[in-house]
Amino acid sequence: MPQTRSQSQATISFPKKKVSRTLDKAKISGDTKLELTNLQATRRSVKILPLSPRKRLGDDNLCNTPHLPPCSPPKQGKKENGPPCSRSPKGRRLVFDNQLTMKSPSKKEQTRAHQNKIRSSGRKGQEITTNSEQRCPLEKESACVRLFKQEGTCYQQAKLVLNTAVPDRLPAREKEMNVIRNFLREHICGKKAGSLYLSGAPGTGKTACLSRILQDLKKELKGFKTIMLNCMSLRSAQAVFPAIAQEICQEEVSRPAGKDMMKKLEYHMTAEKGPMIVLVLDEVDQLDSKGQDVLYTLFEWPWLSNSRLVLIGIANTLDLTDRILPRLQAREKCKPRLLNFPPYTKNQIATILQDRLDLVSGVQVLDNAAIQFCARKVSALSGDVRKALDVCRRAIEIVESDVKSQTVLKPLSECKSPSESLVPKRVGLIHISQVISEVDGNRMTLSKEGTQDSFPLQQKILVCSLLLLTRQLKIKEVTLGKLYEAYSHVCRKQQVAAVDQSECLSLSELLEARGILGLKKNKETRFTKVSLKIEEQEVEHALKDKALIGNILATGLP
Repeated sequence: MPQTRSQSQATISFPKKKVSRTLDKAKISGDTKLELTNLQATRRSVKILPLSPRKRLGDDNLCNTPHLPPCSPPKQGKKENGPPCSRSPKGRRLVFDNQLTMKSPSKKEQTRAHQNKIRSSGRKGQEITTNSEQRCPLEKESACVRLFKQEGTCYQQAKLVLNTAVPDRLPAREKEMNVIRNFLREHICGKKAGSLYLSGAPGTGKTACLSRILQDLKKELKGFKTIMLNCMSLRSAQAVFPAIAQEICQEEVSRPAGKDMMKKLEYHMTAEKGPMIVLVLDEVDQLDSKGQDVLYTLFEWPWLSNSRLVLIGIANTLDLTDRILPRLQAREKCKPRLLNFPPYTKNQIATILQDRLDLVSGVQVLDNAAIQFCARKVSALSGDVRKALDVCRRAIEIVESDVKSQTVLKPLSECKSPSESLVPKRVGLIHISQVISEVDGNRMTLSKEGTQDSFPLQQKILVCSLLLLTRQLKIKEVTLGKLYEAYSHVCRKQQVAAVDQSECLSLSELLEARGILGLKKNKETRFTKVSLKIEEQEVEHALKDKALIGNILATGLP
């Protein structure tokens, strides 16, 4: 066959596979065999690493070498991934209340940390590795800065113990509590029906004493059921019977009280089997009705044959049973037992306040002179211990606000003990006098510029609306419903969003607490009487907003 390729064309020779794979046996020396055996031995001893360097942890990451350029760090273990240790003991940390239980480092730990510090300072250019035990003393040596939250805890504790809830102890009422306790034990243990009427001015401890005794008797005695109703929350006097039936029969009653319901109630109260029923009616004078049928029915229930009812009525009126229920006097067995709670005296109010404040651990928030002054003023006005508690709470709030505005942070090193509740400023006589003057309406006395808190806008509008309404109607008292209508009109004129009627009642109560308004509560919220307790000339000084008052009074009502 003739050759088509040119003779002058260059040929390229490639090495054959057989040549590349074959090795010259003569070139393999004893050193090569030794290297192969060493390689096999090292493979058996070294663990197999993941292919990706990012999946390797700690020192296994062979790619994390110093000569590599800076890039995203590989994933590390939890110990190596923590925050860097602060080598200098200088600096400050913010410590809150829940972190103040940190123990100070012991002497051994301090000496050990000091030795490690000396050793590490001599090694320059080497990495300093310290474990968690060596790091802690250095961190604890840093100065801690405590927020004011810790410093004001004494005020929070004092306000907490001065609340109007039922306390564990009720000093100055031991005699009355013994009478109530003996009455209840006699009738519950002896399964005898009866009635008791507690009278006294507001804030004299009637409901608090009875609630405390009932809570104690529930732990001691068994076989009685307690039903407590506040008659102020009922829409009408007849509504008391469905409320009692719902508690005794454990079923809702939608229709008003009728003969069937009354028979059902009497059957449950006179049944042979069943526990004794202790029915407590607070504000029982609100059940005033035509002919006093409701009150007569209630006080005659305990004297039904086989009755298991123990009735306790509570009201402010001293002669309720004598004046309103004369029929009970004619029937000797239906006459309830009477117990009067006299107003608290000056010494009793001071004892109650001091007893509450002793619960604050190791500090005296109120001066003795302030406590005595508050007790003397309140006992002269009404003897209402709740007012004394409110006055002291308000005075503590004033002092707390002053301290907060002056102190923000305080180094922990300046205090004797982290857990100690210090009193930066005590409540003095001047603060109690300031609060009492506000409540009584004499805002001009003992007032300084800048010391009185400014009123919110909604409260200012409500006071101006009441002032407009009393001028227009030429009366001193108006109902809350009419006041709310006038307030809504003023808000529309001033282009301010008005609150609802329930919130309007809350605003009125806040103004009452500050001595601007007077309230006479009613079962229907709309018929609550509202009056202005300060003179019209003092409104501008009290509200401290001459422009707003002038604008509202100039606009007037339709």
